[in-house]
Amino acid sequence: MNAEIRNAKGERLDYTFHDAPGGNSSVVVIGHGVTANKDRPFVEALAMGMATVGVPALRFSFAGNGASEGSFEECCITKEVGDLGAVLDALPGKQVIYVGHSMGGAVGVIRAARDERIRGLVSLAGMVHTAEFANREFGDVTPGAGSMWDKPECPLSQAFVDDMNEIGSVTEYAPHITVPWLLVHGVSDDVVPIDESREIHALANEPKELFEIPECDHVFDAFECPDALPAMVSKATSWVMPLALAPASGT
Repeated sequence: MNAEIRNAKGERLDYTFHDAPGGNSSVVVIGHGVTANKDRPFVEALAMGMATVGVPALRFSFAGNGASEGSFEECCITKEVGDLGAVLDALPGKQVIYVGHSMGGAVGVIRAARDERIRGLVSLAGMVHTAEFANREFGDVTPGAGSMWDKPECPLSQAFVDDMNEIGSVTEYAPHITVPWLLVHGVSDDVVPIDESREIHALANEPKELFEIPECDHVFDAFECPDALPAMVSKATSWVMPLALAPASGT
């Protein structure tokens, strides 16, 4: 795949496509979390793992992140829901399984609740209570005058804070998701507490599954927990594979 992907504002979205043999009609699309990009090691490892088991994967950076065009100050969940829509538009005829990490997980919940092109959803340490997250992580930072987690390249904007507060929580979308849903979360996650995945899992429709990884942090860090990354990749690929290889709906 070499098509250019642009969002509703005309901003080019940077992506890497991992092809797989066999002409599979499904594609796994992977979205990252806040202050990250498509090249985080665990995102790349997951995409490569999908391709290895025969499922093409596309990992991309939301606008304003990584090498994608756009301003980081405009980044927020609502805009990223639109970015994901632009990626889906670039995959006509494909059955998409979306994998979202952290804030990218919240993006996926909102998009999957209203976009039938997503036939499967995977949340990796998915953010659920957005207003609580913004207050917990950045409540002592002044929007427009400080940065996220002391990263100068990631200034905290009023647009981000307002959007997180307006959404509040993505729990209301859970009952509207009718596709298979896998939630993967580290028990030792101190950025998005595992209780958030447990809570939204309880509200979700079947088929659903919550996979907890002991001693695992927010980013499946192999240095902190050597088993975390292989456990996440193994679970996600084994769960996605039969869904991706199943006949398309209506065929």
